[in-house]
Amino acid sequence: MRVFLDANILFSAANPRSHMRLLVDVLLAHRIPCLTNAYAAEEARRNLAAHVPQHLTGLRALLPQLALVDRLVAKLEITLKPKDVPILYAAVAGKATHLLTCDVADFGEVMRRPYKNLKVVTPVMLAHELKQLGII
Repeated sequence: MRVFLDANILFSAANPRSHMRLLVDVLLAHRIPCLTNAYAAEEARRNLAAHVPQHLTGLRALLPQLALVDRLVAKLEITLKPKDVPILYAAVAGKATHLLTCDVADFGEVMRRPYKNLKVVTPVMLAHELKQLGII
């Protein structure tokens, strides 16, 4: 399992007392690689600065624990909103098995079936899978 974290996941996990941070900490504690890219990290940073700047420290503490995907695949045969393209492209390039997001509407098409060996999942879906694997 390799889990790519979308910007909204980073935003929530920046709060050290959030359920999202607990989920990410469980992944990291079980040595499940967690990935993101600069695009997602910057979006999370920007939104934290605008809405909950006190959690910027949590984001800065979390990012070094993640693998940073610095490349994108060239082209995918799927239509997404432009803001979501760098996320999906980096998840595929980073060979993630899961793209963890709360953007059900934006990734709806790829949430219904795996795409390029990548499952797009919500935190609840991932927690259910981790429970089935005996991790939580």
